[in-house]
Amino acid sequence: MDNNNRQNSTNINWYPGHMAKTKREIKEKIDLIDIVYEVIDARMPISSKIVDIDNLIKNKPTILIVTKYDMCDREKTDKILDDYKNKGYIVIAVDLINGKNISSIINRTLLFQKELNEKRKEKGLKPRSIRALVVGVPNVGKSTLINRLVGKKAVKVGNMPGVTKNLGWIRIHKDIELLDSPGILWPKLENQEHAFNLACLSSIKEEILNNEEISRYIIKKLASEYPKLLMQRYGLDNVEDIDLIFDKIAKKRGCLQKGGIIDYDKVYLVIIRDLKEGFIGNITFDRI
Repeated sequence: MDNNNRQNSTNINWYPGHMAKTKREIKEKIDLIDIVYEVIDARMPISSKIVDIDNLIKNKPTILIVTKYDMCDREKTDKILDDYKNKGYIVIAVDLINGKNISSIINRTLLFQKELNEKRKEKGLKPRSIRALVVGVPNVGKSTLINRLVGKKAVKVGNMPGVTKNLGWIRIHKDIELLDSPGILWPKLENQEHAFNLACLSSIKEEILNNEEISRYIIKKLASEYPKLLMQRYGLDNVEDIDLIFDKIAKKRGCLQKGGIIDYDKVYLVIIRDLKEGFIGNITFDRI
């Protein structure tokens, strides 16, 4: 293990070909779209917002849907969401596990549909259903959200990025058609703190990541922002020595090889999984 002053040295970037393809297809279909559901993760509401989203969706009305709200530090997340609201965003936070606030998305969309059809009527056009696009970074909960909106399993769900591969239309309501899209990032993750947030909360493919650096980032972040949660989860007396924390977690969770030698690879995986699954507690890694 390295000393406490070690800095994250990996430059995280992940922009596979299918993401570029998805963006091209969204641009091709955007004129068919009436409203956009932009999905962000409540635990990283800044890091998970697509930086070049405006280039894709033009000036389409947008509902900012905040998933995993049941897993975040609401005091910290709400400050960020209030900032979004002050900037003019329609923000709806949802609990996908219990289906809380899903109806608010439908109701707000139907309200917009009513306005849309009133304009169509003025032009002598017949009313029609409204078409929405759902877009977000990988593994932010888009598929689970769609299943909640439909009320049954309509799309495949998985706790890893890249489950949805292609754009596809789904009817989520008699008056709402939804265009589902694969998770997308941007060509260069300039802000590496945001990149590490995306990495440790599942939006970047694990195979390209350095688990030691990701777990070290997690422990440093928790020691700084949520020391009590970190101590409670792993039975720690303090959070002053990062390397000692790794050793204590290893012994506490049985990450040992023959002769009591610590298996650090197992320790890294324990830390990463505990954070992703919400076992450490309600956390938010972004700050205004």
